[in-house]
Amino acid sequence: MTIRVVLADDQEIVRTGLRMILDAQPGIEVVGEAGDGRTAVQLTRTVRPDVCLFDIRMPGLDGIEATAQVTAFPDPPAVVVITTFDLDEYVYGALRAGARGFLLKDAGPEMLAQAVRAAAEGDALIAPRVTARLLETFSRPARSHPASPVEPLTDREEQVLLTVARGRTNAEIAAELHISLSTVKTHLGSLMAKLGARNRVEIAMWAYETGRVESTGPQ
Repeated sequence: MTIRVVLADDQEIVRTGLRMILDAQPGIEVVGEAGDGRTAVQLTRTVRPDVCLFDIRMPGLDGIEATAQVTAFPDPPAVVVITTFDLDEYVYGALRAGARGFLLKDAGPEMLAQAVRAAAEGDALIAPRVTARLLETFSRPARSHPASPVEPLTDREEQVLLTVARGRTNAEIAAELHISLSTVKTHLGSLMAKLGARNRVEIAMWAYETGRVESTGPQ
């Protein structure tokens, strides 16, 4: 099954580059592109893509509001946000608005394709070299009132929690913890249920908000 993607970036040269990279990937097809957030939302409503790739800073309607509007659709597409800046309050806002991934524009073709595929599968990917700094920086104010899980986490769930917070993909978690991909997904489902998280991004945020992860450097 082909993953259908809508691109939105106010720079045509960036859209062209992203389209070339994604169209060259097997099983991925760019079905539309927009130069601003408002057009991106309208286009998404019309073509119903599987994944939207939105720039954060766009004229008229920025990537945060575009993400919020698109993720409010019935049966919404997954949204991956991209930006030039690795520490940007707007990125945090987009994640809170429902984005499933966050990439820098210099992430490279392999990481871009990986993020699109992960989003289409209901997974999420955040650029590994900025995950810790981004989440810790903008989650720090919430640490004075850490949330408690509905049920205590098991030792294995705690291990999975830390790997998610450090930006690991499901395959990397499976390899690191010597468990199967299906077991990783089972643990992620359990974590979401216990923490009241909608996705792995919110699982990672919870890890930082409760002080479980302290490093501010790339992992």
